[in-house]
Amino acid sequence: MKKIISTSKAPAAIGPYAQANFANGILYISGQIPFNSETGKLEEDIEKATHQVMKNLEAILTEAGLTFSNVVKATIFLKNMDDFAVMNEIYASYLTEGSYPARETVQVSCLPRNVDIEISMIAHQF
Repeated sequence: MKKIISTSKAPAAIGPYAQANFANGILYISGQIPFNSETGKLEEDIEKATHQVMKNLEAILTEAGLTFSNVVKATIFLKNMDDFAVMNEIYASYLTEGSYPARETVQVSCLPRNVDIEISMIAHQF
């Protein structure tokens, strides 16, 4: 059975998708952009943007009763691969060494709302 996960602490879905779906112990989180739900604004530089994306992901994980330790897969989209080192350091700061998820990072030409970063995740309830 599929359960839709939604929290006001992360950006609301603006199209025909859910923030996340929980099915058979697996949480599929839609790509999160650096939208700050408290201020209603986008975070713009890559440092602030990465922190905001990770906070959005954390809010969804928390709503589902999970943490970053449950994440088994991450997909990162960057508008500029020159931002990789900064993003990677911030991304790693939210994770526990020894329980890093599988991941790919790709550069794309454009993202929703012309942001610089978007991250989606898959987590497993152990």
